Amino acid sequence: GNIMPNYALLPLVLLAVHFCCINCYVKDDLPHIVTILVDDWGWSNFGSHRTPREGVSQGALEQHTPNIDSLLNSGVDLNRHYAYKICSPSRSSLQSGRHPDHVNPLNTGVLVNNPSDPVSGYQGIPKNMTGIAEKLKTKGYKTHMTGKWDAGMATPSHTPQGRGYDSFYGYFQHANNYWNKGGHIEATGNVDLCLNRFTDLFMENATYRGGVLDSGELSDKCLGSDKNPGDVEDPECYEEHIFKKKTLEVIENHDEETPLFLFHSFHLIHTPLNVPASYLEKVDKMINPYEFDSAARRNYSAMVYYMDEVVGEIVDALKAKGMYDDTVIALMSDNGGPLYLPGAANNAPLKGGKYSDWEGGVRTNALISGGKLPEEARGTVYNGLVSIADWFGMFCDLVGLPVDDPKSEAANDWLTQYRPDLPSLPPVDALSGLFSKIVSGDKENAHPVLPLSSQALIKYPYKIVTGIQPYSNWTGELFPNCTTLEGPLVPWHNDSNLFEFHLDWSLDEEELAGHLWKEECAGGCLFNIETDPNETNDLAAAEPEVLRELAGLLDDHVKTLFIPDRGVEDHMACQHSASVNGGFYGPWLEVEGYYTGPFRKLSLKQKLFVEAYDEFLEVLSHPRIEEEVYKITQKIYPGCMVPPLEKSFDCCMVEGVVENTCVDKEHGYSANGVGVEGCWSG
Repeated sequence: GNIMPNYALLPLVLLAVHFCCINCYVKDDLPHIVTILVDDWGWSNFGSHRTPREGVSQGALEQHTPNIDSLLNSGVDLNRHYAYKICSPSRSSLQSGRHPDHVNPLNTGVLVNNPSDPVSGYQGIPKNMTGIAEKLKTKGYKTHMTGKWDAGMATPSHTPQGRGYDSFYGYFQHANNYWNKGGHIEATGNVDLCLNRFTDLFMENATYRGGVLDSGELSDKCLGSDKNPGDVEDPECYEEHIFKKKTLEVIENHDEETPLFLFHSFHLIHTPLNVPASYLEKVDKMINPYEFDSAARRNYSAMVYYMDEVVGEIVDALKAKGMYDDTVIALMSDNGGPLYLPGAANNAPLKGGKYSDWEGGVRTNALISGGKLPEEARGTVYNGLVSIADWFGMFCDLVGLPVDDPKSEAANDWLTQYRPDLPSLPPVDALSGLFSKIVSGDKENAHPVLPLSSQALIKYPYKIVTGIQPYSNWTGELFPNCTTLEGPLVPWHNDSNLFEFHLDWSLDEEELAGHLWKEECAGGCLFNIETDPNETNDLAAAEPEVLRELAGLLDDHVKTLFIPDRGVEDHMACQHSASVNGGFYGPWLEVEGYYTGPFRKLSLKQKLFVEAYDEFLEVLSHPRIEEEVYKITQKIYPGCMVPPLEKSFDCCMVEGVVENTCVDKEHGYSANGVGVEGCWSG
């Protein structure tokens, strides 16, 4: 008989073929993609941004980045790459392809939860947004991540593995201690509801999910190596050494015939400024005959040096494996360098720094390189605007994927039908086709308008900045220095928190504004950042029509802000960490079947502590108790806690040695200026 094909089965057949061939892709079809994200890296802490401007000067010598300089020289300089002014929004944007204001504009702690919002009531990326690793897995990529996450932790869906990474080795919060891996105040600047009691170092892979159990990797036994120059060049318990080791293992063990997506997310160069003493020795020799006069600037310089050497080792490993020629390398910073002490970064000649919308806070070091880059693109500069959200689109372009997110669209359908009271998820903002424009040398600006935050926006070449902006200053080539430390307005950190409450460093608004270097752009400040990249000439009065146009565009953007109620810190997260997860930060909601064990064993003394701790948390987490504790703390904080913190920010150095007045024996800030584990600047 006449047999007609059953076209109704065709979608099922195609789906089966898709899943059968999900691992059919080989390197000849798809590039390896290695993404390297640096934390709090100042514009002027990049060697290539120093030497052409300064020649051979002390400032240039202090920024030693030969490996990244080499990647830049053989790649594309993204000269106008813009991130958000703080870390978690940028990281959420990079992973999700949304503008930071459309995914996570608030830098909340990892413990928050709003039980009434099952989609967005958590820190970081909303549950139903698709991550870039998840997208790439549909093309057969093996996906691995090492280092800082800071994009969500509450449920297994929020972790790196939940976002599509086959393996993860790293930490969840804004920062931890480089030696003991704890989430202490000198790392985050905050005291959370768990009272910073737990270890923040975690693993996810095919066989294990939980806190890192290797005692050597958790140990701070090599802590002394930051005080004894020449003792150990690269101590094994230094967190960045461990991250480097894990990343190199991923490359070494990878089947080069399968496409690889590797995300190495540095803790460097975020506070605390912990670094092995051997690197302090190296930078001292590097700048000879000059000398550092700021211990924090010296530490920052040494950390940049260490970071650059890790980048070099990653590149060398790719070459040794025979993968480099098939690799695209993307490297960027998550925001501008922090000017507050102990941040110790330098964005000169740009104005401002982290937490501000000035160029120094949002225009970041970034490049594309690697052996897969077309020959004609190497050594070029792309001056068009690039958003940190655009990496999502560029990676999709590289592998032939649509720049979209069907999962969030499905979630929006559910929200519309069942929870219209909750905010819907914004669509992907990342541009499609940008990668080809960049490597082809296309001069047209792909972003006619680029919002930077709710307070700033670019319509090139004009930029509007509004509101009160912190760190509104320009620094010299050698910053920070003893003049900074001995001056009347030492730049304070502006983001200290107790639980979810903000702590002001002074109750005197004028004093606080002075130490935060605040500037008000009440009616909007306007700059031509093409002719005036350092934002020295406010054109608001001279070009009122342009100001009105950009103000209107910014108002339109503000109407699209994604600010769900993410809730408050959940004491159950602390109880779970203490009694279930062996003393590690990690997911605490929807975790049935998630943790594999084994778990860190608790001693009898620790078990007794956990029982008392659980009871204490239940009392402390009551809203009225929390608020009263905050009120008391806010009253005593400026007078009792700020002065010792300010003294620990940094120390003047005379002839390369920290002055005796800066020695803090109790916290380990030693006379040679390299013992930094107890000092906020260290």
